[in-house]
Amino acid sequence: MPFDNPQDIALMEAALAEARTAQAEGEVPVGAVVVLQGRIIARAHNRPIALSDPTAHAELLALRMAGSALNTYRLTGATIYVTLEPCTMCIGAMVNAHIARLKFGARDPKAGAAGSIYDIGRDGRLNHRMEIYPGLLEAQCAELISHFFSARRGRS
Repeated sequence: MPFDNPQDIALMEAALAEARTAQAEGEVPVGAVVVLQGRIIARAHNRPIALSDPTAHAELLALRMAGSALNTYRLTGATIYVTLEPCTMCIGAMVNAHIARLKFGARDPKAGAAGSIYDIGRDGRLNHRMEIYPGLLEAQCAELISHFFSARRGRS
């Protein structure tokens, strides 16, 4: 699905900026922003190493911040922009938060739970489903992840 909406591009660029911050901190470069009524209400990047917390994925941190900002656990109507297809833990949190839309960049063929391995966000057996739009700034998002892991393996 082509994305030509300048707002979508700008919001994914904000998520990419978060991902670059994660990379600079030595974390896997994933960033997320939560948007409601066209306004960013939360932004975060991966921090499991810094926080010694295996659940400190960008998406979960952003959802927590959004819930706190809105003083609610339901983020009905919100859209989350993520640079990498969410894992099962993160998409599960999005379902529980009642996120309306997920827009992500790169697919994750090893752990993706928004269409690659699982399709949890659209599973009709759950109490909530969301719209899912993959491939927003996909090349930039994939390149960031790819370069990070290549450098880690010593093949920059």
